[in-house]
Amino acid sequence: MSCSTKDDDCFIHFNESIESYSLPLQFNYPFNYEPHPLCRLAAKQLQYYLETQTEWKHDFGIDHSVDGINIGKMFGILLVRNEQNETGFLAAFSGKLAGTNLHPSFVPPIVDLLQENSFYRKGENEISNINHTITAIEESPEYLHLKELLETQNEQKALALELYRLEMKAAKQARDVCRAKAQHELSLEDFATLKNQLKNESLKKQYDYKLLSKQWKELLDESQRKLDFYLNKIAILKDERKMKSASLQQRMFDQYKFLNSKGETKIVCEIFLQTEQKVPPAGAGDCAAPKLLQYAYQHQMQPLAMAEFWWGQSPKSEIRKHGCFYPACRSKCEPILKHMLEGVDVAVNPVLIQPKVALFPSIIFEDASLLIINKPAEYLSVRGKTGADSVFDFIKRNYPDATGPLIVHRLDMSTSGLMVIAKTMEAYLSLQKQFENRTIKKRYIALLEGIVTGDEGHIDLPLRVDLDNRPRQLVCYEYGKSACTKWKVLERKNNRTRILFSPITGRTHQLRVHAAHPQGLNCPIVGDDLYGERSTRLYLHAEYLELIYPDSNKVLTFQTDAEF
Repeated sequence: MSCSTKDDDCFIHFNESIESYSLPLQFNYPFNYEPHPLCRLAAKQLQYYLETQTEWKHDFGIDHSVDGINIGKMFGILLVRNEQNETGFLAAFSGKLAGTNLHPSFVPPIVDLLQENSFYRKGENEISNINHTITAIEESPEYLHLKELLETQNEQKALALELYRLEMKAAKQARDVCRAKAQHELSLEDFATLKNQLKNESLKKQYDYKLLSKQWKELLDESQRKLDFYLNKIAILKDERKMKSASLQQRMFDQYKFLNSKGETKIVCEIFLQTEQKVPPAGAGDCAAPKLLQYAYQHQMQPLAMAEFWWGQSPKSEIRKHGCFYPACRSKCEPILKHMLEGVDVAVNPVLIQPKVALFPSIIFEDASLLIINKPAEYLSVRGKTGADSVFDFIKRNYPDATGPLIVHRLDMSTSGLMVIAKTMEAYLSLQKQFENRTIKKRYIALLEGIVTGDEGHIDLPLRVDLDNRPRQLVCYEYGKSACTKWKVLERKNNRTRILFSPITGRTHQLRVHAAHPQGLNCPIVGDDLYGERSTRLYLHAEYLELIYPDSNKVLTFQTDAEF
């Protein structure tokens, strides 16, 4: 890449003329945007550099797969105008690249924690030494022997006391038999003597049991005392590690100071104090976007627009497509960028702009109990933050006397197709039960980007929300909820696959994730701006619906063709 001749400047010139391009009128909203053509051009130039450079080595996993290893990387582009009134761009990567955070042509980190003699390296070494000491204790023969001995002795104690309790129980039964027999055979005086003798035997057994318990306790206490010598050492070391970690973390946070266009500076802890989590998450400030803006402000460059793209193999749980653009992450970057973009004319979040929808839902079927509608794409199922029109509002306007909760299930705003509406409470409860029992059958038509291998199959990938980037979903085998989908290929044409989806469960974004994820079909739905790339619309349509009419055994089926 062609950089400025200044040694301290990462300003990159475009390799081709940009005279025919118009500059952005506003800085794009970082969390929902369509990349500006100049950002796309800059990304193309950076991607060519990544493919051809020989200055460093990093295995992005583009031509092969390494299961469970995230070797892809997020890169950022910031379109800027410098002090010479030249338009160019800055480039950055999130975190580290090829084991370091400093590379020619890329802006430096806000804080270089990897310097050889930095406080961070020294602190890391101290914590690492504590970890090694703890490991050495936990792996020492004496410690392992004492742990095993204590465990064995506890088992032996439990067994010995249980055997003695059984012996006591048997002795008691024998005394009871003896007492019952003697009551009829002995004189009152002899029987009284026998009762006293049997009582003493019982007391002796109880005494011996207490003595046995005491002996075992003394033995275990001695073993525990020897083991505690090591456990206390470990506990002291862990407390020291915890304090050093907290101190290092706080000192590290104090180094992260972010500028904005007004020249104002805030440290990261001050920024996150205003958020729900109150404290910065790990890695806050190391993403591409803050690096780019910080460098631009430090070198008197005017930010014009930004874009971020993923390069390489996707993480195991997330969906990141090689070469595709993505918004900035919300958990780490949103609070930081809110401060850093103060004073910049930033476009409004597109979600807050009420979309112009030319079409309204069409009625497929109606009677006194329910409605079947065909929802157009980009039309909300229920009211959102923007106050944009929704299916709920449409039904309330047209059926003001309907008494039911109306909305039984939802379709994503971008998905078109069939929805069932309950006009009465009785219908709502009946339909809700059918959805809960999964007796309602649904089919979707989708157009996928790429060629799906195989003709039909079943996908079972558990899903949970991405807490850092709502409403995106993650594949998570630990905390995810079961999500199952049947699929069948209908047509392959022009490097796209037309497919039939039959969801068994109804998780958020289920079909979108199952289509795009490498363990699913590895082909995102055309127009999926969350898991693939934007297009004129999301090519997903709910074409078929089968249900049982409320409070009857009558089966109703409905079908509408997809417009694509």
